[in-house]
Amino acid sequence: MNEEIRIREVRLIDDQGAQVGVVPTAQALTMARERGLDLVEVSPTAAPPVCKILDYGKFRYEQERKQHGARRRQKAGTVKEVRFTPGTDDHDVEYLVKRLERFLKEGNKVKATVRFRSRERLYPQRGLHVLERVKAALAEIGVIERDVTQEQDGRIISVILAPTGKS
Repeated sequence: MNEEIRIREVRLIDDQGAQVGVVPTAQALTMARERGLDLVEVSPTAAPPVCKILDYGKFRYEQERKQHGARRRQKAGTVKEVRFTPGTDDHDVEYLVKRLERFLKEGNKVKATVRFRSRERLYPQRGLHVLERVKAALAEIGVIERDVTQEQDGRIISVILAPTGKS
């Protein structure tokens, strides 16, 4: 910005947005000063570098507003969870898979969890079977982000799926 620009010649864009052309940096700086504005290097990697005559304070303010708006529109990575048991009936699994499908289509990550109680912990393959059915049903619209993992001393097993983007 202003005196910090050390290059000899710059491609200049005036405060109206019109191309002035390639001019010496000193001349561009005096043009900016006459208008009461700043000379700001917009594209330093171009040959010659592109500079613009503008109000730097206003420029920074607008840039910050754009970044703030982009952060506000950004969707937080929410994870929706649906719980199963090893004895969940076929129809109930289908119903819960439809719910997971809806969550994925909305753009959320989903976590399918099987919780084992008391003696159910002796038969972890039943819970794995439920999760395999869920993964197979959601294979088209979801991609496995974290495959089957155990939590809390084997009481809970879960899988996390993320939307593929095709939905």
